[in-house]
Amino acid sequence: MHDFDRLINRRASESLKWGSYEEDVLPMWVADMDFAAPDPVIQSLRNRVDHGVFGYGMRPQPLIETIAARIRTLYHWDVPLDAIAFTPGVVPGFNLAVRSLASARGELLIQTPVYPPFLKAAGHSGLLTQINELKRSTEGSYEIDFDAFQSAITSSTLSFLLCNPHNPVGRVFRSEELARMAEICLRNKITIISDEIHCDLVFEGHRHTPIASLDPEIAKHTITLMAPSKTFNMAGLECSFAVIPDPELRRRFERSRGGMVPGGNLLGYAAALAAYREAHSWLEELLKYLEANRELVLEFVSNRFHEISMPRPEGTFLAWLDCRGAGFSEAPSSFFLKRARVALNDGRHFGPGGEGFVRLNFGCPRSVLQEGLERMARAIETVRG
Repeated sequence: MHDFDRLINRRASESLKWGSYEEDVLPMWVADMDFAAPDPVIQSLRNRVDHGVFGYGMRPQPLIETIAARIRTLYHWDVPLDAIAFTPGVVPGFNLAVRSLASARGELLIQTPVYPPFLKAAGHSGLLTQINELKRSTEGSYEIDFDAFQSAITSSTLSFLLCNPHNPVGRVFRSEELARMAEICLRNKITIISDEIHCDLVFEGHRHTPIASLDPEIAKHTITLMAPSKTFNMAGLECSFAVIPDPELRRRFERSRGGMVPGGNLLGYAAALAAYREAHSWLEELLKYLEANRELVLEFVSNRFHEISMPRPEGTFLAWLDCRGAGFSEAPSSFFLKRARVALNDGRHFGPGGEGFVRLNFGCPRSVLQEGLERMARAIETVRG
């Protein structure tokens, strides 16, 4: 059994999450977890370090074979080994993908509110951004407005950057939703770039479906991006990969690197291989722990966060809090930082539809989560008088 309750001091570890604020601030913002990586990952790294030689690496064939086998087992999707290309991260991956498809006066379609780097991806390649804002149902969950999705597409739309599972709203899109988006994209000759970095972090009652796994024709027009980084809390090891079944699309992706060395590094490869081969039980335990953390956040929002609501996350370890009715005189993230000393992500950074929201990371020991939620609840009480 893994001890997810163990407190690990990250302040002296060059941690972006813990090093960006004063010591009295509880950081619950950037999307990395506060748990130690699985023991097999740590042991694999030790073994690789003990080898002592860290020269130039090569394409890690055992890892490629393991990834392909895992995709086949989980998603019933047969991926050729040469369809897998490594990148130093999913963000570099989708920027490379956008660049590979760019042309003059082109446009990139995204769905907001969404992970902030999505908002900049078009501009990095000289494209314009087209926005299809997700709509909230009467129950507060998010849905796709397919009429608006179609209307956002123009003759200049080259690609659609999808986030599934969705960060920050926590949706795990159903296969019928994915099929409908794919049909619209294929009909309009739009290539799909699918960020699926949270694909392993899906809660009971939901199932992740790679959009490319739905049909070979969809796969032919899709670049899928995955990684072990969110799943096993090893983002700092910079090992991610793209799955690109179509040879021409893959050649364009590789050309877009512009002389940069293919991503990944020796330690990242070793860690990823150990995680995918040997950390299944750790992941099962993690999902149960995160699900209990999710329920704790929902309980606080329902009982103590007056006039604040949130959709129930179907996946990820992120909560998306709607603070628009809370009566704050400033942005909610500023309010909680000043009044509660809790650092959260400002919803405005997630594009249209994010104003008045904050994103909270519940991937932490339960005692830390409890402390952060208590701080927030006390701050909210000061507004109520």
